[in-house]
Amino acid sequence: MDVISIGETMVLLTPNTPGKMRYSNQFTSKIAGAETNTLIGLAKLGHKAGWISRLGRDEFGAQILTSVRGEGVDISRVALDENAPTGVFFKEIINQDRVNIYYYRKNSAASQLTPADLDQEYIAQAKFLYISGITPALSPSCRETIFYAIEIAKGNGGRVVFDPNIRRKLWEDDEARATILEIAGKSDIVLPGIGECEFLFGTRDCEKAARSLLALGAETVIVKLGERGAYYSTAAEKGYIDSFTVKNVADPVGAGDGFAAGVLSGFLDGLSIGEAVKRGCAIGAMVATINGDIEGLPDRIELKQFTQSNLKDEVNR
Repeated sequence: MDVISIGETMVLLTPNTPGKMRYSNQFTSKIAGAETNTLIGLAKLGHKAGWISRLGRDEFGAQILTSVRGEGVDISRVALDENAPTGVFFKEIINQDRVNIYYYRKNSAASQLTPADLDQEYIAQAKFLYISGITPALSPSCRETIFYAIEIAKGNGGRVVFDPNIRRKLWEDDEARATILEIAGKSDIVLPGIGECEFLFGTRDCEKAARSLLALGAETVIVKLGERGAYYSTAAEKGYIDSFTVKNVADPVGAGDGFAAGVLSGFLDGLSIGEAVKRGCAIGAMVATINGDIEGLPDRIELKQFTQSNLKDEVNR
């Protein structure tokens, strides 16, 4: 595998009409998971991506397996649990400015991941281990699993890429901050958002936050700045990359996962850090223009068309 990731993917149910969910009787079903979003993005670009997780042996688990496998991600290390369910969550869209998320993931199959679920050889042979801050928040055993995976990857020459992806509903702030910083210090590449920099260091100064993460032990820090693009910093170089302008933002959820896929793809292709970050910005922008976490993830042809959009007509004739 080029990239392996560990984490929970759930089924997302969204009412077909806005307003309080109690009045809804029709829902749209999709899959959603930060790690699989990124892996699917990589697979669409032609990279070999593998997923480690647990799912319930139920219809929601079958839906997720079918979808992830269908997008080209290896699922051979996903275990099916006879006793624990697949997690689900609901997105309640009251109006354009108010959205509520309700999780039903406590004691889910994925929350019961343990180090015993890890295939050491599978991780050892991967070029990158991609992890998010969501998985260690699910349970003590998930946290232990993530640290063990990092140990395996680092011990075999793999590079660890970490997106903090902080979910404050899942754990207390002090515990989250301490764990995130510990993982960041063990990672080669860290991909925080500017809001996460504020949570971790009390500043929205991306350069200052990047210096703090480098001091912890990270080799490369790339800060996502939303519509302002991204900032990258290493011991040898630093710089800003502008965002790509899009006419309409339909759904920003999942844009950060697309960004991570673009950056990782760039590194796998041997691009410079600046060009890799630029690819991340492009894919993040593409994801934001389409409803859904994975629907906007491009293949190579679509990515090229988007980045050279000034060369083509409004309609593909």
